[in-house]
Amino acid sequence: MKKLLFLAVLLIITSCDKKESNSGDYKDASLSIDERVDALLPKLSLEEKVAQMRIFHANIGTKPDENGNLKLSKKVIEKLKLGIAGIKNPGEHIDAVAAAKMNNELQKYIIENNRWGIPALFVTESYNGVDAEGCTRFGRPMTSAASFNPELVQRQWDVVGREARLRGMHMCHSPEADVVRDPRFGRMSEAFGEDTYLVTQMVTSAVKGVQGNYEGLGNGTHIGAVAKHFAGYGQVLGGSNFAAIEISERTLIDEIYPPFEAAVKEAKTLGIMASHGDLNGVASHGNKELLTGVLRDQWGFEGYVVSDSNDIARLFYFMNVAESPEAAAQMGLEAGIDIDLYAEDSYSYLPEMVKNNPDLEKLIDRSVRRVLRTKFILGLFDNPYINIEDVEKGNRADSSLELAKESDLESIILLKNEEKALPLSKDKTLKVALLGPLLKDNTKEMFESVAGNKVRFIAEKGFQLTNQKGGAPELLDKDPKAIASLVNKARSADVSVLFLGGDEYTSKEAYFSNSTLGDRATIDPVGPQDELVEKIKALGKPVIVVLKHRRTLSINAIAEHADAILDTWDLSEFGDESTARIIFGEVSPSGKSPVTIPRSIGQIPFHYSMKEINYKKEYLFLGQGPLYPFGHGLSYGDFEYSDIAISNTEITPDTEIEVSVKITNNGSMKAKEAVQLYIKDEIGSVTRPDKELKGFEKIELDAGESKTVSFKITPKMLEFTGISMEKVLEAGDYTVMVGTSSIDYLETTFKLKK
Repeated sequence: MKKLLFLAVLLIITSCDKKESNSGDYKDASLSIDERVDALLPKLSLEEKVAQMRIFHANIGTKPDENGNLKLSKKVIEKLKLGIAGIKNPGEHIDAVAAAKMNNELQKYIIENNRWGIPALFVTESYNGVDAEGCTRFGRPMTSAASFNPELVQRQWDVVGREARLRGMHMCHSPEADVVRDPRFGRMSEAFGEDTYLVTQMVTSAVKGVQGNYEGLGNGTHIGAVAKHFAGYGQVLGGSNFAAIEISERTLIDEIYPPFEAAVKEAKTLGIMASHGDLNGVASHGNKELLTGVLRDQWGFEGYVVSDSNDIARLFYFMNVAESPEAAAQMGLEAGIDIDLYAEDSYSYLPEMVKNNPDLEKLIDRSVRRVLRTKFILGLFDNPYINIEDVEKGNRADSSLELAKESDLESIILLKNEEKALPLSKDKTLKVALLGPLLKDNTKEMFESVAGNKVRFIAEKGFQLTNQKGGAPELLDKDPKAIASLVNKARSADVSVLFLGGDEYTSKEAYFSNSTLGDRATIDPVGPQDELVEKIKALGKPVIVVLKHRRTLSINAIAEHADAILDTWDLSEFGDESTARIIFGEVSPSGKSPVTIPRSIGQIPFHYSMKEINYKKEYLFLGQGPLYPFGHGLSYGDFEYSDIAISNTEITPDTEIEVSVKITNNGSMKAKEAVQLYIKDEIGSVTRPDKELKGFEKIELDAGESKTVSFKITPKMLEFTGISMEKVLEAGDYTVMVGTSSIDYLETTFKLKK
């Protein structure tokens, strides 16, 4: 009997051991990601879990010493004892090889100094390529949006993903999925434009690119995207950062959400960042309906949500919607914020809070699971380090530099070309004056590399726009001598190229500190730029303006006096070379404006897809419409649109139709054209947009060549949020427009029958 009892006990113990082994080892790469998370999460103490919900910035004490070896501050050493979710921008100010070496050391230290060997996420951003020293510098998102070429944008962000991973980074707090429509906003150029469809295409391409079509994450070649700022951040009142956001529910659903939804469903973004602001009175970082209801329950998002800088704490001390710092932490946790960015308070309170409210640990487990899952997806438990030889070969590859140039050439917008002032000829003896405050030290050198021996250049900057100091730069007093000198230079030349607009000091992020400003109450060009254009034009010689800027400007004087205007936004490191190639006719410009260019700040809000009733009246003492419309961009080619045709004049909820148009290049050189499709719902149960972009295709035609471009029209394109706040498909008349901009097109009609 005793023997039987012993065998029974042994059997139970063996069974228990077997059950324990079946739970798996989180280090076992043969297990699924969810199985590995399930195996690791229960091992963590509460304090270790909360550490996986926090990111700190490397500038608090993570840097190389004078010999390039890792140096950690006491504060960082203390933080890393329990592990950490991630670190922002380690090695951002050193070259890629040095950064990779340092980040390998940093990761090794983190793994070896927490109980479970959990690696950290190293996080960067991307506004002109990877936001770090020694990477390929691309144009800003608004610049690349002007290409109207999603495939090109995806290739650009593919390089971003590769170069970031090579220096040891894993996540990118980019791209922005915000729709931006207010040029007062200093962060305007960080986003992809004013139109929902355009932004959706660009954001989807950017996420796919930076993540290597998702496959690059686990392969160790790419980094994860964090689409931001969810939601409505580009619509802050007055264009003022941190201000309130008031958007109708219908506009949110139809215009603001789609880029984020596509980033989640189509591109599989690993992360989402919440918005600084509130949304119709509900602080975004405490908005459970938004961060859990819409994002997770409706869209099925499985990644992590990260706060914007210190914004969980701000629910208490800025938003005034939480009674205490602890209440703010609970509000963020319950809403669905998984990672607290930068704050020294907020989620640091959670272990103590659990003592009084044990149910909070379930929410903590939920968030930690998402963070650990991300680290497993990125393969960091199995391959946490960078091969330095790969960095030396892969960073700033020749192909990446050539891509930056290609992106520039497709993004430069020819706004005006009076009497075919452009292109200039390389074959004629010509003296060209390169003048103005946006001239760079190497601009003349770049132009000379393009133009050849017959063209001679003189160059002078003349004046700066601001004192270029601190968080709140000041405008400088006008310098009559500097202006006179520029005019004299122009007088001695055959043609003047003026580099005007704005720079990183006149349009930038306004940080939380009151001493750091970046938004503007006017969008006129600052300083004496208008005066300079007028005086040089008065010489009676051709004036070419190259606009460089990070926000839309009301360029009335420039539009009036310049013979030609090239709108370049903020190009790559090769921007002036690319501009010279356009000016001298090596390549035809093919960019299209991703925003409406207004005459005055008083027209704001002013985007092409506003409700039709907004266009009933113009303003006193102001010209009609915008200076330049959304989608506008001229070419050295001469594109003729003809023979618009529609496959059927009726569509049903179960059918599709096709619209086509013939495009002919009647010009004398090969050129690219972004063909745009717009649809107008003539009568709706709610007031409808004047028109909406629903498709575009970029084509290239030789001189004399024709091509027929076709677009499929689906019932999905015609859906909108109806009077009952549900998506509807309404019978009735529709106008379809295909053309070269939002105001220059051919049109036909069809009916939706149900």
